[in-house]
Amino acid sequence: MLHNEFMSPVFYILFYPIVFFYGICIGSFLNVVIFRLPKNESLIKRSSHCMTCGEKIRIRDLVPIFSWLFLKGKCRKCGEKISPRYPIVEALNGIVYIITFTVLDFNVHSILCCIFFSVLICIGFMDWDTMEIDPWLLLIIALLAVPDFFFYKEITLVSRLIGLVCISVPFFLIGEISGAVIKKRTGEKVRGIELGDTVLMAACGLMIGWKAVVASAFFGIAIAAVVGLINKFRSGESKFAFGPYLAIGLFFGTLFGDMLVDWYIGLLTYDPYAQLQ
Repeated sequence: MLHNEFMSPVFYILFYPIVFFYGICIGSFLNVVIFRLPKNESLIKRSSHCMTCGEKIRIRDLVPIFSWLFLKGKCRKCGEKISPRYPIVEALNGIVYIITFTVLDFNVHSILCCIFFSVLICIGFMDWDTMEIDPWLLLIIALLAVPDFFFYKEITLVSRLIGLVCISVPFFLIGEISGAVIKKRTGEKVRGIELGDTVLMAACGLMIGWKAVVASAFFGIAIAAVVGLINKFRSGESKFAFGPYLAIGLFFGTLFGDMLVDWYIGLLTYDPYAQLQ
C-alpha cells in the first residue's frame, strides 16, 4: 500500500505522524517494562511515579517525549532529574515503526515486526542494565512467529525451522566450550555467549527465517566486536552485555537480511563464463 505510486502525498503526511504517535505511546509502556520487569513488579497495578519522591505522575506529565521536554527533564514536585532514557526509548520506538512500515509496507507482517522490534528494544535495554534477558520476552518473540507464519508466506516453515537452529546451536556450542575453558583457567562459571543470547537467536530465527537471522548475527557480532575492543581499550573490562548489539543486528537483519544473503549467494554462484556460451 505504501509503495503504491498512485498514493496521494496527503496520505503519507497523515500516515507517518500517526505511526510515530502510536510508536512513542507504546514506547512509553516499554519504559515501564524495562524498569519493572527485572524487579518482578506489576506492569499495570501501580501508576507511574517519581523514582525519588514517589509522587504519582499526573496525566498531563505522561505525554511521551513532550512532557519530558516541557519539564526540562525534572520531576514537577521534587525537581530531581528524570533520565533522558525515557524520551530516547519513546522516540526510538516511534522511529523504528516508521522505518519498518517504509521498508516492509503496511501489512500484518510489518505490524508483527513492529511488535517484535518493541520487544527487542526491551531486551536490549534490560540486558544492558542487568546482563540478563527475561524469558517472558523470548516467549513473546516465539509466539509472534505463529501468526506471522500464517500471514506471511514468504518465510517458509523450513526457513523458520532452519533459522531456529542455524545460529542458536553454534552459539550454544561456543558458550559451552568457552565456559569450560574459562572455568578451567579462572574457576569462574562464565560462558563466552550466555544462554539468554542463544535462546534469543533461536526465537528470532523462528520469527524471521534463516537468511535474516544469519545476517542479524553477522551485524550483531560485528557491532559487538567493535564496541568490545573500544571498551577493552578504555576500561580494560572484557565482559559486556551482548543482547543490545544482537537486538540492533536483528533489526537490520529483519529488514534487509534476506536481500543481503541472496546478493551474497549470487556472488558465490556467479559464473562469468556462462554468459559467453
